[in-house]
Amino acid sequence: MSLISQNARNKIRKKRDAEENIDLGRPPLGDDTKESETKSTNLKRSKKINTRDDKYDNASKVEEEVKEMNKLESFLFGNLHSSIEFGKEIGGGDNENKNRDAPLFFFDNSAGDDTAAYEGNIHSYCTRAQKQERKPAWCDDEDGTKVDIMSVRRLMKLRKEASEKVISGADYVSRLRAQHAKLNPRTEWAEIDYKSNDVGASDDESDDQSGITNVPDYEDTRDDVFRSNSELIDKGTAKLLPGLLEYSRLMNVNYEDPSNATINSTQFHKNGQLLLTAGLDRRLRFFQVDGKRNTLVQSIFLEDCPLRKASFLPDGSRVILSGRRKFFYVFDLVKAAVEKVGPLMGREEKSLELFEVSPDSSMIAFVGNEGYILLVSSRTNELIGTVKMNGTVRSLAFVDGGRQLMSSGGDGHVYHWDLRTSRCIHKGMDEGCLNASSLCASPDSSLFAAGSSSGIVNLYKRDDFLGGKRSPLKTIENLTTTVNFMQFNHDAQILAICSHMKKDSLKLIHIPSFNVFSNWPPISGLQYPRCLDFSPGGGFMAIGNAAGRVLLYKLNHYQNA
Repeated sequence: MSLISQNARNKIRKKRDAEENIDLGRPPLGDDTKESETKSTNLKRSKKINTRDDKYDNASKVEEEVKEMNKLESFLFGNLHSSIEFGKEIGGGDNENKNRDAPLFFFDNSAGDDTAAYEGNIHSYCTRAQKQERKPAWCDDEDGTKVDIMSVRRLMKLRKEASEKVISGADYVSRLRAQHAKLNPRTEWAEIDYKSNDVGASDDESDDQSGITNVPDYEDTRDDVFRSNSELIDKGTAKLLPGLLEYSRLMNVNYEDPSNATINSTQFHKNGQLLLTAGLDRRLRFFQVDGKRNTLVQSIFLEDCPLRKASFLPDGSRVILSGRRKFFYVFDLVKAAVEKVGPLMGREEKSLELFEVSPDSSMIAFVGNEGYILLVSSRTNELIGTVKMNGTVRSLAFVDGGRQLMSSGGDGHVYHWDLRTSRCIHKGMDEGCLNASSLCASPDSSLFAAGSSSGIVNLYKRDDFLGGKRSPLKTIENLTTTVNFMQFNHDAQILAICSHMKKDSLKLIHIPSFNVFSNWPPISGLQYPRCLDFSPGGGFMAIGNAAGRVLLYKLNHYQNA
């Protein structure tokens, strides 16, 4: 063999070995350059293979996580990603993704026409529902009972038709009830919803069944008489009985702010809840009277006037305050302002401590000097006129709605003045009186009482007195000292008479019987009473005394304050 062929054969063998080494990842047997190139090539191939393997592993991990999440969601919230297959576990098996688009339900209409199959399904469902309908728990034997109403003679009246013979048990019961209601009608006046149709009928006309004549004012209350526990008699309109007076002692009116001086005036406002007190401490106080707390509303101090008298105007808008001064004060309740008025033009009186306010709130009458009575307008606070009587003036009282004025004094006579003409229309002697000390009239002006310095109180009927009859209806002799104060209550059933000179000298007289209540004054004592007032409804009685206390009593006969 030649040398050329041997070299060629060696070259071919080397080349083949190199290729095999490259395929097997071995370094070539040649020089260093080829070996380094082979190493770099193999390294790149291995990196690509590793990257491809990593991507495949990551994708498989993500897919496994998604499957796990879907399985967990299906377990918690139901099958959200595949149709429900009965008899298999939710989320299990390889058919999960295959059945994902399958419908949730379907009708098997392969047996025939679609409409006929649908109707068949509906019919089978209704039949099955009828079979499953609930049956009654028990059956009443009377439901099937038949009654022969012709067999008993007295049941023949239950027939609705002449040919009717047998009826069911239910019809028999209902017809018996109707027959009973027909023979025994119910009393209509006892029905709760009954309303009479003969309202306003005359005294001779009445309901044929009940025999009751309806009164229009009491139509609404008549039905509630037997359905309420309230008393049938209104104590406010009932007559007060003589003998013993039912009363209760309550907390003192001025308990929160007692006075350190004599209380000379106490009076209720027309609303029955506000009470004023005034005294020598120069303070005017207002209290809200409820019998429990008696809260102080306001206190007003007058620096230059110890108060001898304070009085509301009947309309409740202002308070007149006076003392032993030639002027007086007016307190406006709305503006909460005090106004000083006086001295009066043309007059020289040094004291305006005694006065009375007219019931129509138009005029104030002051006791003046030398028998003069000063008439002041409550609107302008100016003197509008005077009247004069013989002797000195000691007391005043308005009557006839403020159109007339009564006065009495040192001469023992009672004067009647017509304020429209400023003339005396009547003058009469108070029987047995030498020196009059007080005067008061009932709210309706039908009665008046005249007190004297001897403690005698004469009670007169005003019309008889004006007609010339001088004898009183009753002479009350229960006081032995000067009668300083008298007051009727709102319905003139009680007259209070008071003297400042003696302890506990306050008596309450029952006007219908002219007798003094035997259980008054109370055992606890009143000290030296100075003033008194009844509430507008008669329920409260406030008494001011010389100790600076205002005592409060509840008269149980009256329901309203």
